[in-house]
Amino acid sequence: MNLLDLFVSPAAAQAGGAAQGNPLMSLLPLILLFVVFWFLLLRPQMKKAKEHRELVAKLQKGDEVLTSGGMAGRIEDLGESFVTVEVADKVSIKIQRGAITAVLPKGTLKSA
Repeated sequence: MNLLDLFVSPAAAQAGGAAQGNPLMSLLPLILLFVVFWFLLLRPQMKKAKEHRELVAKLQKGDEVLTSGGMAGRIEDLGESFVTVEVADKVSIKIQRGAITAVLPKGTLKSA
């Protein structure tokens, strides 16, 4: 008995290695990983981006909004890609539409 026979059976050595399986079975873990990645990461992110696009499209003059910088104000003017927001009496800033993160309920901001 050869020392190599203890580690590798002679029948497996004569077969030439591992038997070839179904190629689909070798891709199955990769496919499952992609499906999990899709449902846990990509799909919720796309849903949130769609909601933000809808929020920005529905902006109206007089809406009270919150910006990504944390400033709250009332919309004075709407442009194609910019919005003028009044943040205090006679103080207005011009920001990009995409910088608006939320529309606040009416009456949230008190006018002086």
